[in-house]
Amino acid sequence: MKKSILIAVALLLSFTTTFAGGGNKYGKEIKLKAKTKISTILANPKDFVGKKVLVEGNVVGVCEKRGCWIELASDKPYQKIKIKVKDGEIVFPMEEKGKSALVEGEVYEIKMTKEQALAAAENEAKEHGKKFDPATITGPVTAYQIKGLGAEIK
Repeated sequence: MKKSILIAVALLLSFTTTFAGGGNKYGKEIKLKAKTKISTILANPKDFVGKKVLVEGNVVGVCEKRGCWIELASDKPYQKIKIKVKDGEIVFPMEEKGKSALVEGEVYEIKMTKEQALAAAENEAKEHGKKFDPATITGPVTAYQIKGLGAEIK
């Protein structure tokens, strides 16, 4: 009987701790305390490549196929950054769109040839049901993303 009560108390404490922040947790526990503005990363992305950061923003996009990425709005208008996670390791549900997120991860660089950039842009347009104009890609493209390690979404 005592063992059953102890297990029940442990489960209750675990449940309370998990949802005490009022949000959903994904991946590893967030350890960083100092936040970096998304606009600061986007202003000088090379300075952040390979570094762990803690960013905050509203979820403006979620991968519709596998939940393998989210996009966070920057603190400046018309800016956003993609948080990519290893497929299947973390799965973000579509319901998280529109909510506030705190994400810890590592900034990385993606270099694409013009052909790779065309293929990626065409694929993204197709995924979102948008029209794609190949003339918008004029040469090689370098993009910056965050490899998501842990997230809390409220």
